[in-house]
Amino acid sequence: MAFVLLTLRIVFRIILVIALADFLAGTIHWAEDAYFTETTPVVGPLFIRPNIVHHHHPRFFTHLTWWQSSWDLALVGALVLLAAWPLGLLGWPLGLFVALSVNANEIHKWSHRTRQENGRIISALQDWHVLQTPRHHGVHHSDPKNTYYCPITNFVNPVLERVDFWARTEAVIEGLTGVKHRVDTAVRGQGPGPAWLAEYRPNSSARHLQRAA
Repeated sequence: MAFVLLTLRIVFRIILVIALADFLAGTIHWAEDAYFTETTPVVGPLFIRPNIVHHHHPRFFTHLTWWQSSWDLALVGALVLLAAWPLGLLGWPLGLFVALSVNANEIHKWSHRTRQENGRIISALQDWHVLQTPRHHGVHHSDPKNTYYCPITNFVNPVLERVDFWARTEAVIEGLTGVKHRVDTAVRGQGPGPAWLAEYRPNSSARHLQRAA
C-alpha cells in the first residue's frame, strides 16, 4: 500500500511539474501575442517580431536550429539552476521543469512539422498525447488566434479556456492600465501586415536563415 501511495505521489508531482512548465510557456507566449510591438526597445526585435512572423508564416521557424529557437530559454534555465544550487533546491522536479521549459519552443516547433520531419518517436509521443498534437495546437492558429497559448501538452489549455483565463486577465490589465490586446494582422480582416513581412516569405527564407545563423 505504501508503494502504491508513493507511486501515485510521484506521478502527481510529475503531472504538476509538466502543467506548471506548460502554463509558464503559455504565459510567455500569450504576452508575446498580446502586448508590445516589433518597435518596442529590446523585446520588440528579439521576441515580438519573430512572433508576428510566426503568425503570418507558421512554418518559418521549423527551419531554425534548436539554438536559434531556444537560446533565450536555455539562458534563463541555466540561471535558474545556478540560483537553485547554493540554496539546496536542486532535484528532479526542478530539473524536469527546467528541461521542459527550455525545450518549450522546440516542442512547439514539432506541432508545426510533418510526421516525416518529426520522425517516429516524436510522432508516436504526439499520437499518445504525451506531447501536444498538431491538431490541438491548430486551435491557436485559427482566427482570432487568442486562445490555446500553452504549447507542451493537450490538457492545460482546455482547463484555462474553461475559466476564460486569458480573456479575464486581459480585462484586468485593460481596466488597470488601459492597454488592450495587440491587433493581430494575421487575423482575417485585421491586415495588412507590416511591409517587412515580405522578407519572410518562403522564397526569402534561405536568406533569413543564413542571417539568423
